[in-house]
Amino acid sequence: MSTPVPYFEIDQVVSELAAARHSWREAHHRSTEPGGRELPSRDALSKIVADLRGALFPMRLGPPELRQESEDFYVGHTLDSVLHSLLAQVRLELSYAARYQPCVEAPADDPAVRIVREFSRALPEIRVLLDSDVIAAYEGDPAARSVDEVLLCYPGILAMIHHRIAHQLHLLGVPLLARIVAEIAHGHTGIDIHPGARIGAGFFIDHGTGVVIGETATIGSRVRIYQAVTLGAKRFPTDTEGKLQKGLPRHPVVEDDVVIYAGATVLGRVTLGRGATIGGNVWVTSDVAPGSHVTQASLRLEQGAVSAALA
Repeated sequence: MSTPVPYFEIDQVVSELAAARHSWREAHHRSTEPGGRELPSRDALSKIVADLRGALFPMRLGPPELRQESEDFYVGHTLDSVLHSLLAQVRLELSYAARYQPCVEAPADDPAVRIVREFSRALPEIRVLLDSDVIAAYEGDPAARSVDEVLLCYPGILAMIHHRIAHQLHLLGVPLLARIVAEIAHGHTGIDIHPGARIGAGFFIDHGTGVVIGETATIGSRVRIYQAVTLGAKRFPTDTEGKLQKGLPRHPVVEDDVVIYAGATVLGRVTLGRGATIGGNVWVTSDVAPGSHVTQASLRLEQGAVSAALA
């Protein structure tokens, strides 16, 4: 009886993939010894954040069979599981940083427990901030029928739940975990908020698709932005070797009560003064005075005046 010819050359592909992995690890000075996972897991963090959403808003984002009389038990049980899972991910990041980033010294103790403990203590404050975001969305959108609809349906609120969690992780010194949490929301909503961005209370992203908020952006309280808004960098300074300088302030400062309409692009370390309104599809690269209204028409008038003065 003849042996059937396989459709696919699986053994060869597996062998070639193993060789490619080995070459990459050698080139990047990674361990080629057998062992466990070195990096945090995106799947694990996705479950952690989903469970945190339930713990923060148990009767609306928790399990469908939950009853109010068992709410505290559910929150406690969920947090106990979530925080231990998060602890494992934090340890992976800290171990990875100590192993592959020369500027990071291996800690004498286990700072992962401290990080997760401080994160857990910040959860009530995160809940209060998220409540202010939900109220801002409800009060700022005439189509919203209830705060519950906002929490259950609005992509901007989902993005902010992830951002408030990611920002706290970023502050506590686990930027890779924070970035993964942010990118999970980015994938679901099309809203890209770097976890380093500082955002005040009552932040409302209406519609949201295409919004980009950079790492060093600072946003005050009661700010409202619409879809396709970019708060980005104008230029990227380099060092003497031509490498990008990281961490420098390069994104806008948005003061309290600012409104930025759809498609606006604000670049560089400029300040949008308190109460300013930025119209749709405008390009802003200089400071905007408090209370100002910037529109395409006003920018054309300003550019015309400059051209006339130079003539």
